[in-house]
Amino acid sequence: MNLIDTHAHIYSTKFDSDRDQVIEEILQAGIERIYMPNVDVETIDRMLECESRYGNLCIPMMGLHPCDVKEDFEEQLAVMEDWLNKRAFAAVGEIGTDLYWDKTTFEIQKQALNIQLGWAMERDLPVVLHCRESIDQTIELIQKAHNGELKGIFHCFTGTLDQAKQIIEMGFLLGIGGVVTYKNGGLDQVIPHVGLDHLVLETDAPYLAPVPFRGKRNTPAYLPYIAEKVGDLVGCSKEEVAQKTKQNALSLFKEIKL
Repeated sequence: MNLIDTHAHIYSTKFDSDRDQVIEEILQAGIERIYMPNVDVETIDRMLECESRYGNLCIPMMGLHPCDVKEDFEEQLAVMEDWLNKRAFAAVGEIGTDLYWDKTTFEIQKQALNIQLGWAMERDLPVVLHCRESIDQTIELIQKAHNGELKGIFHCFTGTLDQAKQIIEMGFLLGIGGVVTYKNGGLDQVIPHVGLDHLVLETDAPYLAPVPFRGKRNTPAYLPYIAEKVGDLVGCSKEEVAQKTKQNALSLFKEIKL
């Protein structure tokens, strides 16, 4: 299989002790590309180091994670916009909203999101959206900002069929990760009705490991388990899932000339 992981924090400190070994396992599992979402100003150097070290495998994005939108968010965004102006990135991400950890920052989260959506539309880049406990609010914000050409992924999609339909109607893809393998994840009520045309695969490593690794450190090497479960839900082989979701990912992300 040739799989693409559209969302993994392979630069995380959780991989510092054995990253080279993990990369070997990832390659052996048939993962041919990993898209890395940025988190904040502090993660940029580590992310770019992974890009440099592992060649065409690890592809960076640029953005400010909603959980890291604090009082200094405009200063952080200025640094990130400077990066976007001086080199290529595959997407603007990981951006969005989060009402799970801290509801008090929601207003500035929205400001930061709209600024970064503007970057994406100016540069014809896709966006990768975080929307934990805030999917309806994020859908509404994207609908308001949409210029008819905005595109991207609702990362870690765990919503309803109605929410999935709204996202697809806007031209966005659903990022499907380890939750699809969870007994009460709910995606068995959505994916059979959506099909493969609107899906990409992700791990969100080191978080949200699929069954049978749930609770352990996640890695892109576990992506075949996600592909297999998606195949079960839509009635096709994991190889077909790999091929179609790879095609969807490559059609979305801007190619970086390394």
